[in-house]
Amino acid sequence: MRTRQLKPGMVIDQVIKDSTGRNLVVQGSTIDDYIIEALLRLGIMSVYIREGDFDPNDPDAILSPRAAAKVKELRTDDHSKVTLNDSVRKQVSEGVQFIFNNPDSEEFTMATNQIADSLMNAINSNDAMAVDINAIKTSDEYTFKHSVDVATIAMILAKQLQLPTNEIHDIGVSGLLHDIGKTKIPPEILNKPGKLTDDEFEIMKKHSLYGYHMIKDRKDLNNAILMGVLQHHECIDGSGYPLGFDTPKIAPFAKILAIADVYDALVTKRSYKDAYSQRDAVELLMSMTGQLDITVMRAFMNSMILYPVDSIVQLSNGERARVVKNNEHYILRPTVVGVDSGRVYNLGDDLKCASIIII
Repeated sequence: MRTRQLKPGMVIDQVIKDSTGRNLVVQGSTIDDYIIEALLRLGIMSVYIREGDFDPNDPDAILSPRAAAKVKELRTDDHSKVTLNDSVRKQVSEGVQFIFNNPDSEEFTMATNQIADSLMNAINSNDAMAVDINAIKTSDEYTFKHSVDVATIAMILAKQLQLPTNEIHDIGVSGLLHDIGKTKIPPEILNKPGKLTDDEFEIMKKHSLYGYHMIKDRKDLNNAILMGVLQHHECIDGSGYPLGFDTPKIAPFAKILAIADVYDALVTKRSYKDAYSQRDAVELLMSMTGQLDITVMRAFMNSMILYPVDSIVQLSNGERARVVKNNEHYILRPTVVGVDSGRVYNLGDDLKCASIIII
């Protein structure tokens, strides 16, 4: 259509670039008077206009024919993710609240095992090998939600590490209980909206020790579970707490829980901090390889899906692209296809794409 015939509200069906190749108007944009005037100033006398119904959220609708062919050729499904239906989510939420509010109950261990069983069933029901914590939400209360998130992430990591089924279940129990000691922390410290003082932080650091002492005499909780609760803040370089153990002395469950705990804490909004984006949280975790176990870190990288297949992302070169495959070990750098050009960007393995990132 000739540019002078354009009307505000029409949808442009091409990319408009300037003389240097930068995108000025992206395909699928709704035009207004400002855009029409800009096109005329640039000497662009005609453009393609999309006709008929168009859903801007439909990832197929924005693909050029070349891009659609490439997507069809290269698309590889993501690993199955853990999902909880509404009834299970409700049961899990109520169960976690019970164990935190009734740590001395005779039904404490049974309730914890039942929650771990529910999470295990969710993992096994579709052979899940990945986790999207945004889909797991069981409570608005941080401590309860965090415990379920950590347990679920830890169970998926244990599965990635090919631990036996009974150990996957047990690390779920340990994850559910890892912060039980916070019930002994004064509420004014636990719920403080600002940064803790050094003295307050020293008190907060005791929660893992408190948690261990709360459950250590329960005959129905094994030592691996207890050590996960006690040591989940230990670091492989000896800089953690409460014991300052380095890697040979840190229990396997604790190494797994440490990564699950840090990641979930980063991506969760609290009264005293904003949530990190999943991308920024992963970047920060990757910078902590001196403190976190590298084998577990690799399992984590294979378990988190930051850019699900079929999602549309913006590349640093100005092009929009559709994710067609997630690359093992490179969760920040999937394989994508430019929605206009049909160009394939293997961000994980192709050196020619080294300077291109998802923004």
